[in-house]
Amino acid sequence: MPTNLPAEARARWLKYLEARTREEKLRALQEFLSAVPKHKGTENLRAWARRKIAELREEIEERRARRSGRGPPSFFIEKEGAAQVVIIGYPNAGKSSLLKALTNARVAVSEVPFTTKYPVPGMLKFEDIQFQLVEAPAVIKGASQGAIWWGSRVMGLARNSDVLLIVVDLTSEPLNQLESIINELDESGIVLSKPRGYVKINRSKAIHGLKVIVYGRVVDSSITDVKNLLKSYGIRNAEVKIYGDVSINDVEKAIFERLTYRPGIVILNKADLVPSSYSNVISSKVRSRLSLECIITSALKGWGLESIPRLLFKVSNIIRVYTKEPNSPKPSPKPLVLPKGSRVEDALKELREELLKYFRYARVWGPSAKYPGERVGLDHVLNDGDVIEVRTTIKGV
Repeated sequence: MPTNLPAEARARWLKYLEARTREEKLRALQEFLSAVPKHKGTENLRAWARRKIAELREEIEERRARRSGRGPPSFFIEKEGAAQVVIIGYPNAGKSSLLKALTNARVAVSEVPFTTKYPVPGMLKFEDIQFQLVEAPAVIKGASQGAIWWGSRVMGLARNSDVLLIVVDLTSEPLNQLESIINELDESGIVLSKPRGYVKINRSKAIHGLKVIVYGRVVDSSITDVKNLLKSYGIRNAEVKIYGDVSINDVEKAIFERLTYRPGIVILNKADLVPSSYSNVISSKVRSRLSLECIITSALKGWGLESIPRLLFKVSNIIRVYTKEPNSPKPSPKPLVLPKGSRVEDALKELREELLKYFRYARVWGPSAKYPGERVGLDHVLNDGDVIEVRTTIKGV
């Protein structure tokens, strides 16, 4: 076992997995933490457990308050559009101004710090799709550790997002702001740099047994070792997807959801208040030191905003696939939005999963096709802008 957990800790972890209510989960996780030994190999695990305990306590208290009629608005924002983009930054960085300039959201813009206390959503159009932008309350140093009451909830928003827009004020030590925000994200297990490999574990009673799908490689063990590790934690029905180079340690980390990769774009705002040469120097440092996409803007003047939608599309790693009925001259105007690397099978699951039972073949027009109308199977990898026509064993379809 990578963290050398004793049998007692693993038993208490199983109890946590089996818990049904938040209260039961909280008690089980507290017992689990008390059974995890303290040494260097368990530091991250213990930190994750403490964060999760704090989150569960907040959720329980929020539910109680809501039942009594005195509860605040929820921090949870239902996802809409092609991707959910959470806007985070220090107080007065210009998050509200940016949201207002990019969307039709009704938002209060003020020079008073911490004006935004709950998430505010808005929709941003890009060609034939829309991104959901969500302004989060301000982040400060120590937010992830409770320095401000909404800190852990903002980190929860960031973890649930698809992309992060990090807004930095160019007039106030921008690199220090950015490093502080990245540290807060890191403390919450959210990373902006794509790891060499990562693991996704989908637990479901609908999945029978352990199905391990490898899109890369397990560098220090076998698929059997991966399955045995999962079983030792009581995970017996799950789909495990391995991307890139992954170690058995990475698999264990994925069990505890300690590492979440989110692509990020840095918005260097208030460019109208500093010399352009200074903005360019800061932008170069962000790109070279952190390898992050960066846009120089002024939300007040509207500078640089036109670049944001296309860059969001790029970093979201999504594609648009259009469907066409057999013998129809035109495809649907509204695309399916799928992760980059999706296959015809994935498109059918999104469109209408029962079509898989009757699938014969598909025809594809577009970038992924060798020629217009190429006949392909379920494993054919799709590209942005493709049009697919599905043929089934059902007569007329």
